[in-house]
Amino acid sequence: MLSTDPLWYKDAVFYEIHVKAFADGNGDGIGDFQGLIGKLDYLQWLGVDCIWLLPFYPSPLKDDGYDVADFLQVAEQYGTMDEVRHFLDEAHRRGIRVIVDLVLNHTSDQHTWFQQARSSPQSPKRGFYVWSNNDRTYGKARIIFIDTEKSNWTWDPEAKAFYWHRFFSHQPDLNYDNPEVRQAMLETMAFWLDQGLDGFRCDAVPYLFEREGTICENLPETHTYLKEVRRKIDVAYQGRILLAEANQWPTDVRPYFGDGDEFHMAFHFPLMPRLYMGVQSGNRDPIIDMFTHTPEIPPNCQWCLFLRNHDELTLEMCSGEERDYMYYTYARDPKMRRNIGIARRLAPLLENDRRKIELLNSLVFTLPGSPIIYYGDEIGMGDNVQLKDRDGVRTPMQWTMDRNGGFSNCDPARLYLPVVADPIYGYQSVNVESQKAMPHTLLQWMKQMIKVRKQHPAFGRGTITFLRPANGRVLVYVRRHEDTTLLLVHNLAGSAQPVELDLKEFAGSTPVELLGEARFPRVTERPYVLTLAAYGYYWLNLVPEHPRGEFYGIEQTAL
Repeated sequence: MLSTDPLWYKDAVFYEIHVKAFADGNGDGIGDFQGLIGKLDYLQWLGVDCIWLLPFYPSPLKDDGYDVADFLQVAEQYGTMDEVRHFLDEAHRRGIRVIVDLVLNHTSDQHTWFQQARSSPQSPKRGFYVWSNNDRTYGKARIIFIDTEKSNWTWDPEAKAFYWHRFFSHQPDLNYDNPEVRQAMLETMAFWLDQGLDGFRCDAVPYLFEREGTICENLPETHTYLKEVRRKIDVAYQGRILLAEANQWPTDVRPYFGDGDEFHMAFHFPLMPRLYMGVQSGNRDPIIDMFTHTPEIPPNCQWCLFLRNHDELTLEMCSGEERDYMYYTYARDPKMRRNIGIARRLAPLLENDRRKIELLNSLVFTLPGSPIIYYGDEIGMGDNVQLKDRDGVRTPMQWTMDRNGGFSNCDPARLYLPVVADPIYGYQSVNVESQKAMPHTLLQWMKQMIKVRKQHPAFGRGTITFLRPANGRVLVYVRRHEDTTLLLVHNLAGSAQPVELDLKEFAGSTPVELLGEARFPRVTERPYVLTLAAYGYYWLNLVPEHPRGEFYGIEQTAL
């Protein structure tokens, strides 16, 4: 059953899926809703609370579905509307919610709106897009895809005018100054929420409006419209959420929460590369520094934390020096680079080092926010850097060691992309079936960590206080919520590290390790000493001493 808590998303573990990449139910080589329904038991077993689906709308697929040709239909290769409804019912029956990408900013140039708009200046849809007789308007706006686009304007010979686009030239921006556009997108949201969806991951929200003399990002008009969206959803669709994709500095993302009346959630993009920097350098400063630049958010709002997703590992919010460091460390081969980022999966980024994979996931599970797992990362799937664009991290899910990794029973040549088949990450050695059958695999570890995280609301709802022990290789923070205090200790170094902690504030309490329930020596006024293995970590519950000589939850015995 679904939780009735209106703040359910604060405790949730999200799981990102591309429908075409997860499971093929009809044998045509492309994942679909029929296949996805058949894998819901796996996601329930793993402990997933909410599925985030990438766009499944009709599309010419020049941008893997983010170039939407019809917001109100399901792409034929993925299934039917009835199958979507059945999928949503089956997910909800297992206590799993579902959100989907909604591309607010633009459409495909194949969308009927644009085809009508370009046909004539008198077309009723002409005002659905942004047109100009020159390519110099809004000249302060940056070009986002600098490796493919030379301008934010493209000449359309049929319309005999330039049209505006912040992303690819085949994705014309919608004109949100037009009230008909604003209403059309509200109706689009209502349509899908009526089908049973639990919310939207709203794509590219900083760019909805344009104003001369500005960089055309984060404009007040954007927030005015988004607050209207939130108001209408709150009135008619309680318990549904809006997740903002705003690849900006935290102070610029903060307004998208409003006063708790805009987005429920937003990705913390700049934190992600700093996690990799911290582990690579063995230095906690990049991580703590990012939190000093992260403002407080309203109590009903939440950050989303992630290590990887369907796009490149974006370095857009990094300085030139930080970007060079990340490229040198994680993507020396130019084939691994896309736009301003790195097109690799989590396991290859970390050289398949199980200790680093666990450590980084531990950080995402325990820092303030809700974690998002990218499909396949729970088993350590690899990538294929030889594929074009970002396809290298969008290969078929690896279920078994059978043909096509158990993703599809079709001829391998018909697969939408080849399954990873190299000696290290190939489906014969990296797959769900094998890892589920053995007790100490990465998949079993992920399942256990998800289970423990969900048992402690402090992870999703608690405050955070960073401790600063003398050893800078060890990252330590305290999470507090109601009467629970958790101590999280992470060794960012590749060698064993000692650390002395000032815990006298918690004197008398007994640290209980959450994963194995081992009890550590009682905290006193003296420095508390721990030793961590290379890339090791502790999740400790500081259980206060009961006045009768017992401490809460566990019978007191001599240590």
